[in-house]
Amino acid sequence: MSTGASNPEYVNARVRSRRASLFADEDYRKLVRMGPSEIARFMEETEYEREINALGTRFSGVDLIEYALNQNLARHFHDLLDWADGRLYDLIARYLRKFDVWNLKTILRGIYTDSAPEEVRTDLIRAGELDDRTIDRLLEVDTIEDAIEVLDRTIYHDPLEVAYEEYEESHALVPLENALDRAFYERLLADIRGLDTPGSTAPQEGPRALYIEFLQAEIDFRNARNALRLARSGADLDPAAYYIDGGVLFTESELRQLVNRYDDLVDHIAANRRYGDRLSGALDRLRDADSLIQFEHAVDAALLEYADTLSSIYPVSVSAVLSYILAKEREIENIRAIARGREVGLSENEIEEELVIL
Repeated sequence: MSTGASNPEYVNARVRSRRASLFADEDYRKLVRMGPSEIARFMEETEYEREINALGTRFSGVDLIEYALNQNLARHFHDLLDWADGRLYDLIARYLRKFDVWNLKTILRGIYTDSAPEEVRTDLIRAGELDDRTIDRLLEVDTIEDAIEVLDRTIYHDPLEVAYEEYEESHALVPLENALDRAFYERLLADIRGLDTPGSTAPQEGPRALYIEFLQAEIDFRNARNALRLARSGADLDPAAYYIDGGVLFTESELRQLVNRYDDLVDHIAANRRYGDRLSGALDRLRDADSLIQFEHAVDAALLEYADTLSSIYPVSVSAVLSYILAKEREIENIRAIARGREVGLSENEIEEELVIL
């Protein structure tokens, strides 16, 4: 925990500068016409110069791009922590635990598919709270059960241990991945709301209230995405059983009822006063989505739009930082999708369908 007063004015000034250097949609349209080597050279002339130059003697092609993207992302988010003081530092650090969840899902998926540790290591983003020693130990284990044991004394151990029984029955990773998401959001909301302090109540306005509103939006859209993904997977799993508590858009029973009625689900989002009034453009994209991948991208775009809206309401708060984190993640995912798409020979149109462009 950082001591001292928060410094949102300073941090947000630095974040605005970083945000201005993010790739524009026109940059993505240039990249989809390039091969992996050309993409790496393009990146060398941008914010990614340091990572491309540092890694260029050891890696090439898509491997170079992947490592550079992940190291750049980690560097930028460590910078946020270096700039922030006091309560602002704590809010950012807690949110960046989402990359622990990302890394744990990646490692569990690697074990599940019997991938080589070095292949898994490429996809890790070391911007969370788990230390390198723990991550390296996780990369050495051969079974999911052993991985759960490595996580003893973390917030993820007990939820994973409970979900492991269902994993053994279904042989699907969904119960384990959802247990990680639940552990992250439930712990974060409890911390922020001060539920660990008897008699405390959730803030109704101000920066902390906006922080909670942002997290509730993430939970709402993740619930919608997870439910549709499960419904379309054909697996015999109840979408409501993977409901993450803490949002404002769905109850468990509402989600169960809406999951196979796509138009009604979008209408339900539009009817919500919080989202319907602020997401008219994103809701149009949701209505036009005719595949799961298009829906997921429309959800990602909706969350980005909502985060931008919150940051504009209260520009000198953590909301602007969270909005930047989402935007930076989008840039990384878009570049990764382009590089991988070019590597496997996808057409320009096919790659563009993989991108989240506002």
